[in-house]
Amino acid sequence: MAGQVDLSQVQKAIWNGSLPLEIRLSPTDCRIYEKSDRYLIQYPRLSYLPLILPRLHAFFKPDLINPDVLPHEGWFSFEGVPLKWHYPVGLLYDLFSGATPTSSRQEKSDKVNDDIDVGENRAPWRLKLHFTEWPDEQLVRLDKEGKFLHDAFINSVKEADFVRNGTAKGIMSLSKDDSTQLWKAVEDHKLPAFNSVNQKLLHAQGGALRNVPVRIYLPSSAPAGSDSEKSTGSLRVVQSLVTPLLASREQRTLGHALNELLPSLFPSRRTAVLARAVLHGAMLPLTAPVEEIMRAAAYADGWVHLSVVMLG
Repeated sequence: MAGQVDLSQVQKAIWNGSLPLEIRLSPTDCRIYEKSDRYLIQYPRLSYLPLILPRLHAFFKPDLINPDVLPHEGWFSFEGVPLKWHYPVGLLYDLFSGATPTSSRQEKSDKVNDDIDVGENRAPWRLKLHFTEWPDEQLVRLDKEGKFLHDAFINSVKEADFVRNGTAKGIMSLSKDDSTQLWKAVEDHKLPAFNSVNQKLLHAQGGALRNVPVRIYLPSSAPAGSDSEKSTGSLRVVQSLVTPLLASREQRTLGHALNELLPSLFPSRRTAVLARAVLHGAMLPLTAPVEEIMRAAAYADGWVHLSVVMLG
């Protein structure tokens, strides 16, 4: 297993990861149709799109047909697909951009490596910003105070905490200041402040790690492989309990987990045959221990959000 210093360096690299975004105002909201300036930003992979709505609203306000719309009325789309605002930007990019994931240099290693996508030399991801025609059937509306985004994040943290420990006592026992600091650290993108709270959750008193919080996002054309599937537009989200150890007390690898959950896509536990698992823009080695992946590379909400990319 990789040393603690290695895992902390991987986490640091992930928090430093960012994506170039090119955001344009939707022609239906623009008084000069498609002639408004584009908004360019290098944006953290772990952050959330609604957090930049105030800046975007101020930037595009002179071009808005209705300048009285409020920042929280904005929503984003990519090639006509509304983007779920409670998904981290990095996950949305891995799911929808069509970009080729970074190949791991350690295909035969059993360690989590730092070949994550830091956003260098990538073409900007082109998104559209809308302030009208909210897609109510696909997206819950945001609120002015940002409470819905905050609550969605904290609820996801609670779910992850319950999966890890079989109880949500860890997150529920945090002080109000700690809970506020956790979300504030995500808003401000400050890893030290985040870790000072998150480490309390990862090392909760009262027992060893029970399960690793994993969600697997499948393209709609992929065959079904689990009873715990939920429809998410053109995606299927697979979630099941993934223990960190096998019955033999050996570490459970990513290959073991994927072979059990999606055997039709991952018939081998060591070699990618039909599909690859992508996290933070990088293809993961199937031999990496799932607990190691969680501790080094989980998203800020505590979940290992894996997207599946078909080979060939």
